[in-house]
Amino acid sequence: MRREMASRPRRYWLMKSEPDVFSIDDLRRAPGRTTCWDGVRNYQARNFLRDQLAVGDGVLYYHSSAEPSGIAGEAVVARAGYPDPTAFDPHDVHYDPKSIRSRPTWYAVDVKFVRACAGIIPLARLRRLPAVRSMLVLKRGMRLSVQPVTEAEWRAIMTLPEWAPPE
Repeated sequence: MRREMASRPRRYWLMKSEPDVFSIDDLRRAPGRTTCWDGVRNYQARNFLRDQLAVGDGVLYYHSSAEPSGIAGEAVVARAGYPDPTAFDPHDVHYDPKSIRSRPTWYAVDVKFVRACAGIIPLARLRRLPAVRSMLVLKRGMRLSVQPVTEAEWRAIMTLPEWAPPE
């Protein structure tokens, strides 16, 4: 089920994490600056992880449930969707006894740190940018932890001065 970037144009995503659970700085300090993006328990987000995220896709790393909430950095998909190992671990908070290895319910991807923002790009700032007014993260009630971002939205966000140089 490996999806390589060469087979299709690069796509872009916004992935939410609470900074007290796993922040952009935690990703920067992770071994190889890479982590498994696991624990997603929403079917639509699972479908993105399983079917659409591919190696090389760009990721806006978003801090949710924070003050302020907003884009904290950039990452890249380092490994395409694979069965979420936390679903099979009865000691993990994300364990799902209905998910079996031969027919997994939940999927994960690996993401790799690219750079952090010099300062959070807050949701309020995104709301003021005409080029991103259709982003899903700006829609009321949108709680998906994995969301597609258009190439135009990605490019507009990448031009903002809050970005630090890549590390």
